[in-house]
Amino acid sequence: MEQTNIRIAILDLYNNEENQGMRCIQDILKETDGKYDRVKICYDIYEVRYKNDAPDQSYDIYISSGGPGSPFEGVGMPWEASYFKLLDKLVANNENPANRKKYIFFICHSFQMMVRYFKLAEIVKRERRAFGIFPIYKTESGLSDPLLCNLANPFYAADFREWQVLNPDSEVLDKTGAEILAIERERPDFPENRALMAIRISDEIVGTQFHPEADPSSMIYHFRQPERKQQVINEFNENAYYEMLQHLEEPDNIIRTKNCILPGFLVSAIDSMTVGKLESVL
Repeated sequence: MEQTNIRIAILDLYNNEENQGMRCIQDILKETDGKYDRVKICYDIYEVRYKNDAPDQSYDIYISSGGPGSPFEGVGMPWEASYFKLLDKLVANNENPANRKKYIFFICHSFQMMVRYFKLAEIVKRERRAFGIFPIYKTESGLSDPLLCNLANPFYAADFREWQVLNPDSEVLDKTGAEILAIERERPDFPENRALMAIRISDEIVGTQFHPEADPSSMIYHFRQPERKQQVINEFNENAYYEMLQHLEEPDNIIRTKNCILPGFLVSAIDSMTVGKLESVL
């Protein structure tokens, strides 16, 4: 039987900043490629912020990465215009029932860009940076969502952000059909402001504020950097730093998340595009 090629575009929003996220995303793509007998995953990387390098709309799946700084940093810049123009084309494609659907996953910084694009909620700077492994709580919609339903409630994920998504616009959510899947942990100092952590726009488009691609190796890399250690101690305290390290000694906390969310998204997308053509070896 003929091989099916699935083309994936990785949109790198790290702006040339050193990171582990891109490696983790590529590792997951390689692992997913091995789950099928007659599917070949081919991917290309586009440095969207650093080089204003955006793909066309010919790919099957798009994964938009995390990145540093403000989600408003690109306002008026060519790279942001190119990024949103691409989203215009992908959304328009999906609105036509005769077209083969395009699948998009947004991570962290890209999640905030997604919220801006669809005008789903407010995006504001946090009172204090989130940096570590934290519990994420499912909403009622998240309990049954295929990407989260096999995770505990709460589940744990890597969360690095200076900005947050708050106060969802219920009219926009209703109009777009978007669903909030997860929110952050309760914070005693800010009981009324639990940030949105995952939103599904449609069967094909979903995003997470946290990093579902993170693995223990990437987290250990972050926390072992002297400047990162000092950052956590300065912003929180030394006990918080060692508590984060303790989470890494229980790797199931984030391995379950890594093995469930982004791989689940990819398998769902691939299966929908190859239905009737092949069987996975999952």
